[in-house]
Amino acid sequence: MRPRFEYGAAVRLKRNVRNDGTFPGEPTGALLVRRGSVGYVRDVGTFLQDQLIYSVHFLEAGRMVGCREEELQDPDEPWNPSRFEFRDRVAARLRLASGGRVLVERGEVGEVMKVVAGPDSSFAYHVLFPARNLLQVPETALDPAPTPSEEAR
Repeated sequence: MRPRFEYGAAVRLKRNVRNDGTFPGEPTGALLVRRGSVGYVRDVGTFLQDQLIYSVHFLEAGRMVGCREEELQDPDEPWNPSRFEFRDRVAARLRLASGGRVLVERGEVGEVMKVVAGPDSSFAYHVLFPARNLLQVPETALDPAPTPSEEAR
């Protein structure tokens, strides 16, 4: 097992890093570093003798976290940021239907449960709309949800 990234190398995070309970001072599940952030490799180690773990210092976030190699990429590689992230509130831009049956009306608000990267640099999202099953929705069919103050108007 040879590491792809060496000490001091700049790396970009390909997915959000949340506290799995091992990061002190933050609750379990708290967002530690957002995907797309660039950090610098401080150390390379192994876990269970078959996984490379990189200690990466993210200067902007002021955090050093452990990352697996598949969670990192060279910052010079093409990067296509998604519009939404896990737990973002989104609104359907249009009516969502399947088999001719309307499942979600235009403007209904849901919560992103997962970001799904497509092979062509597109994104889809697993969105939970209230009182419905989880739906996979393309990015083009979603808008940011109105804030509570905008909804009150």
